[in-house]
Amino acid sequence: MNSTTIYNSTAAAASPTHPSSLFPQITRCKTMRDVHQVHALFLKTGRIHDPLAAAEILKICSLSSHRDIDYARKVFRQMREPNCFSWNTIIRALAESDENNETKEPLEALFVFAEMVSDGTVLPNRFTLPSVLKACARTGTLLEGEQVHGLAVKFGFEKDEFVASNLVRMYVMCGAMEKAHFLLNKMMVEFENGGNLVKDKRRVEGNIVLWNVIIDGHVRVGDLRAARELFDKMTQRSVISWNVMISGYAQNGYFKEAIEMFRLMQMGEVRPNYVTLVSVLPAISRLGALELGKWVHLYSKKKEIEIDDVLGSALIDMYSKCGSIEKAVQVFEGISKRNTVTWSAIIGGFAMHGRAEDALDYFSRMEREGVTPSDVVYIGVLSACSHAGLVEEGRLFFNHMVNVVGFEPRLEHYGCMIDLLGRAGQLKEAEEFILNMPITPDDVIWKALLGACKMHGNIEMGDRVARILMNMAPRDSGAYVALSNIYASSRDWESVARVRLKMKEMDVKKDPGCSWIELDGIVHEFLVEDDSHPRAKEIHSMLQEIAEQMRSVGYKPDTTQVLLNIDEEEKESTLYYHSERIAIAFGLISTSPGTPLRIVKNLRVCEDCHYSIKLISKIYKRQIIVRDRKRFHHFENGLCSCMDYW
Repeated sequence: MNSTTIYNSTAAAASPTHPSSLFPQITRCKTMRDVHQVHALFLKTGRIHDPLAAAEILKICSLSSHRDIDYARKVFRQMREPNCFSWNTIIRALAESDENNETKEPLEALFVFAEMVSDGTVLPNRFTLPSVLKACARTGTLLEGEQVHGLAVKFGFEKDEFVASNLVRMYVMCGAMEKAHFLLNKMMVEFENGGNLVKDKRRVEGNIVLWNVIIDGHVRVGDLRAARELFDKMTQRSVISWNVMISGYAQNGYFKEAIEMFRLMQMGEVRPNYVTLVSVLPAISRLGALELGKWVHLYSKKKEIEIDDVLGSALIDMYSKCGSIEKAVQVFEGISKRNTVTWSAIIGGFAMHGRAEDALDYFSRMEREGVTPSDVVYIGVLSACSHAGLVEEGRLFFNHMVNVVGFEPRLEHYGCMIDLLGRAGQLKEAEEFILNMPITPDDVIWKALLGACKMHGNIEMGDRVARILMNMAPRDSGAYVALSNIYASSRDWESVARVRLKMKEMDVKKDPGCSWIELDGIVHEFLVEDDSHPRAKEIHSMLQEIAEQMRSVGYKPDTTQVLLNIDEEEKESTLYYHSERIAIAFGLISTSPGTPLRIVKNLRVCEDCHYSIKLISKIYKRQIIVRDRKRFHHFENGLCSCMDYW
C-alpha cells in the first residue's frame, strides 16, 4: 500500500460514518462472537474492503486464543487488495494451525504463499518467510523448503536472524541434517567475515534455540552420538537443551544415559522443569531406580510443579514399575482431575503386580465416576486377568469391549488373550484364536504362544510356532532360544545342537540375562556369572553362604532348568550365578538387615530362581521385590505374591 492510500484510509477513519470508525471496536473484541458481530456491522456499511479494519479482523481470527481458520479464510478472500500484513497473517494462521494434528492447513499455507508470489502485487517481507518455512517443516516438504530458501537469497533475507533460524529448523525437520549444519557454519563464517547477520559472536554461539533445533534433529533421526557431541560443545544451555537430550536418550532406549544426563543437569545451574520430569520418569521406570523417582516426586512438590494427568500418570507408572504400587495409589488418589490416562496407569500398575482384584475394582470405580474406558484401559484389565489366571473374566471383558463398547481390538488386546489362554494351558484354543484374528498377527502374538508351549512342554506346537517366527524375524534370537529350550527340556540334545548351529550360521546373538538393583541412588547392573563388579569377591562369598543356608533347609537345585548338556555339578553352579541371585547377594551385603531389596530383570525368572528367592526371603527375613519381563513378584517369608502362577 503506498503512502497516499495510507493517508486516505487514515483520514477516512477519522470520520464517524466511515467503516474504519469500527476499528476500535474490533480491537476490543474478546471472543469470536464479538468479532462476528462487529464484522456483520462492518459489512452492513457497504464498505467491506477497508484494509485496516479487515486486516484487524483477520488478525483476531488468527490468534491462537480463539482461532477460527474457516472464518479467517472467508475474511481474507473478501479483501479486494490484501496488503503484505494480511498475506502474512493468513499464511501464519494456516502454518501454525494444529487442528487434529494434521498437515492440511500447513500445506494450504504453501499454496497461499505460492498465490502471493505468482500474483506479484505484494512482495514477501522478512515476516513472511518464517511462517512459510514453518509450514514446510510441518509438512516435511524439503523441495519446497529449498525453493523458499532460494527466494530468501533472492530477496536478501537469508541473513535475517529469524529467517535463518527457521531455515535451519526446516532442514532439521525435513531430515536434511547436512544442509542444516552447512547453514549454521555459513552463519558463523558470516560473522568472521564481518557480515551483518548478527551483532556479535555471542549471538551466534549463544543462539541456544538454534543449537537446540539441530540437536533435536539428530535425536529425531536416532543419531544420539552427534546430538551429544553438539550438546557438549554448547557454551550455554537452556532447560530445553537438557530436555532434548534426556528425552532423546529415554525414547531411544538409552535409559542409563538419560538418568546420567539428568544427574549432570542437577549439578548444573539449569533447574529441571515440568518437561524434564516427564521426560526422565520413563527411564527411571525402566531401570527401577525408585530412590531417584522419589526425588523427582519430592522435587515437583517442592517447586510447586502441578502434578496433572500427564505428570501424574508418569509418576504412577514409575512407582508401579519400581515396585511400590502403594505409592502409585497415593499419587493416583491425589490427582484432582483424573482421566482415562491416569486410570489406565493405575489399572496397568495393579495388573503388573498381579493384583487382579484391585485392577477390576478400579475399573468398576472408573465407570461409576463416569469416565469412559479407553482401549488402553482394557489392555490393563486383560493383562490383570492373564496374570491371575482369570480366563472366564478375561473372555467376558474382551467380548464386552468388542460387542458392547464397540472398540476394534488392537494387536495388544489379542496378545493379552493369547497370553491368558496360553498361561492357562489352553494352547489349542490360543492357536485357533490367532488363526481367526481379522488382522495379521505380529511376532509378539506368536512369541506369547511359543512361551506357553515352552511352559507346558508342547514340543509339536512349539516347533511349528517357532518356525513361523523364524520366517517372520530371521535374526531375532527369541524364537531360536525358545525352541532350543523346548528341545532341551525333553533332553533332545541333537535338536538343540541343530538350532544352536543355525543361530551361529545366521549370526543370531542371544540376549544375556541381566539384572539391576538400585542402592543409594546408583543403579548396579549384573550379568549371568558376572564377576566384573568391584565387590565381586564379597558377592561370591555371599552367594556361597546363601547356597549353604538354602541346603540347610532342604533346598535341592532344580537342574532341569539348566537347558545345557553339561554334568549335574556344572548345572548347579550355573543356577547359583543367575543375574538376579548376584544382584540379591550384592543387596544383602550392601544394606542393613530388614531393608527391602528391589531387583529388575530383563528376562522371565526361571522356576529354580523363583523357588530360591522364596527361601532367601525367609532365611534372611527380607522382602524381595523382583520385576521380570512380564510382571512383579513380591517375595516375603517364603511366599510369593504370584502364588506360583506366572
